[in-house]
Amino acid sequence: MRRAEVLPGKPYPLGATFDGHGVNFAVFSEHAKKVEVCLFDPEDPAKETRRFPLLETTHQVWHGYVPGLAAGTLYGLRVHGPYEPKKGQRFNPHKLLVDPYARAIHGQVDYQGPIYAYTPGAKEDDLAFDARDDAAAVPKGVVLGPDTFDWEGDAPPAVPWHDTLIYEVHVKGFTKLHPRVPEALRGTYAGLAHPASIEHLKKVGVTAVELLPIQHIVDEPFLIQREKVNYWGYNTLGYFAPDARYSGSGSLGGQVDEFKRMVKQLHRAGIEVILDVVYNHTCEGNQLGPTLSFKGVDNAAYYRLTDKDARYYMDFTGCGNSWNATHPYALKLIADSLRYWVEEMHVDGFRFDLATTLGRDRHGYDTRAAFFQIVHQDPVLSRVKLISEPWDVGDFGYQVGNFPVLWSEWNGKYRDTIRRYWKGDDRQAAEIGYRLTGSSDLFSMSGRKPTASVNFVTAHDGFTLHDLVTYNDKHNEANGEENRDGANDNHSWNCGVEGETTDAKINALREQQKRNFLATLFLSQGVPMLVAGDEMGRTQKGNNNAYCQDNELSWVNWELSDTQRALLDFTCALTKLRREQPVLHKRRFFRGAHMWDSELKDLAWFRPDGKEMRKDDWEKPYVRSLGILLGGDAIAAPDDEGNRIVGDTVLVLMNAHHEPITFMLPAVEWGADWELVVDTAVSGESPRTHTPAGGTVQVVGRSLAVLRRPATE
Repeated sequence: MRRAEVLPGKPYPLGATFDGHGVNFAVFSEHAKKVEVCLFDPEDPAKETRRFPLLETTHQVWHGYVPGLAAGTLYGLRVHGPYEPKKGQRFNPHKLLVDPYARAIHGQVDYQGPIYAYTPGAKEDDLAFDARDDAAAVPKGVVLGPDTFDWEGDAPPAVPWHDTLIYEVHVKGFTKLHPRVPEALRGTYAGLAHPASIEHLKKVGVTAVELLPIQHIVDEPFLIQREKVNYWGYNTLGYFAPDARYSGSGSLGGQVDEFKRMVKQLHRAGIEVILDVVYNHTCEGNQLGPTLSFKGVDNAAYYRLTDKDARYYMDFTGCGNSWNATHPYALKLIADSLRYWVEEMHVDGFRFDLATTLGRDRHGYDTRAAFFQIVHQDPVLSRVKLISEPWDVGDFGYQVGNFPVLWSEWNGKYRDTIRRYWKGDDRQAAEIGYRLTGSSDLFSMSGRKPTASVNFVTAHDGFTLHDLVTYNDKHNEANGEENRDGANDNHSWNCGVEGETTDAKINALREQQKRNFLATLFLSQGVPMLVAGDEMGRTQKGNNNAYCQDNELSWVNWELSDTQRALLDFTCALTKLRREQPVLHKRRFFRGAHMWDSELKDLAWFRPDGKEMRKDDWEKPYVRSLGILLGGDAIAAPDDEGNRIVGDTVLVLMNAHHEPITFMLPAVEWGADWELVVDTAVSGESPRTHTPAGGTVQVVGRSLAVLRRPATE
């Protein structure tokens, strides 16, 4: 190609941008000596058809404009520069690179190709430069056409945090076995947006789906050798590109519009879309990993390298590398990517995997790190839902309760406390008190509210709810790692038998324990997160690390037994109760005091004898039975119109002891008559019995009961 055919172009926006007449290419690389764009035949993506350099550089961005180049073009990059791993530089122009800003990606990585910048097996390991061309083995970026997608007036549902119910779901796994979703749509973005899928989400009361990673994913070579894939998707290559593996519309740009259609349909149903995003590390691994994009574009800019030897990567993630959240252009990519998903793809928020890594500056974790500052001041990002997974594997990585004010957090302490309590562990009283009421000990000092706590009993990582009450130990043999992978301490209890059993008493207890966990989750202050399938008793047969199981072990099973249908009905009844009772999703922390002109305090704790708990009661090691009263006429925060919020007063009686406990209801000043609305000891609908003040209610061993005093009393 003659130079005259490549015009100077512009350094912004980064990536490949079609304007109707040609394509502008802009690629950041601080240390490169030359950047080339390679074009490929759509009919034969291994065949390179043209190559041209980007001759202009502005602010470390290489750029050029090619008139006449059309949308749909497949392209890759070749970046020239020093190959000096000991100095942190790994340029190798023989390795085709995926544009870090590619909006769509076509093809998959072929590990049989020479995709490593060094020669595998060489004595020098990654110091041995490899000159073989790998273009046939690397995915290609796709130049998208003008955005003509008709959003039809789509607007974000903007569900308030205190009304939010998150449903963690895998796009493929949710519909792959769904009999009412057309077979061609099962496992796709379109399948998740199908009316049958939305019907279930609405029935359960879901207000937001949290999608396991859908940004373009690469499977690790060791999984491919085992004929497995990275099913969960925590191995990202393209931060702007929806993965085509979940597309029924092809991989040449159709995946982008299909994703948008999914979002539009979910929004029409009032359901928000939250993306689980993995900016803490990439799919390129450590110094022995492949060179697919960032390593070859500018290794030292995109990755945190060790101070003593820049050949090696700092690894706070356990995945071989860590993103360099101290470099301005690496931070810019994260911010540009997040804004793209909000502004162009209309998503409503993000859950950040191993988010502690993003808050690490050169001295350690800092709540004022550059990443947090960028998000806080951004007029787009500061207004969406932000959820952190507040830990990583580095030193001082567990940072639950220590994220900045805009953030909500996966509350791992909530998970562990609720599991221990219903398992029957000692010394859980004080912890259960904090966790049920929004974890003020973790979040109030930073100026946050109960909604900073994303409460969960299970997540994609770990046992399902069914397995939590069925297995004491993990059973991960199917992963091919001799059961070494996955957590060893799950705070689970099998109710007396390891695995499935025909013992009716044990199965009845297991169902009761499931109801206990679900009831506790939806009765707790904060934001509840339910894992797809837990409401129907989904099992992974004891596998607590099914990251590589893209099969029926992970997929949601829609062929339900009577027991599973009963659990689903129970879950739906709980979420309905939560929606209808404002005291169950308060905007502010409890104060243990009278509000407005309320008859009752907003919060009170009771012993089984009907007396309020004293300080020494919380310190007793064997306190497993207690009551919590939530004053429905003592809600401090007004509604959006400034009106006082009044609902029923709710009394929850919890008994984690193995024997029945008789609770005496509080004296008449707390309420003259109480109606039973939930009893986890009952498999079907709870009988609506009434008990007067001072009366007694027997709570079966390992169960809870919910009573209400009507607001009109």
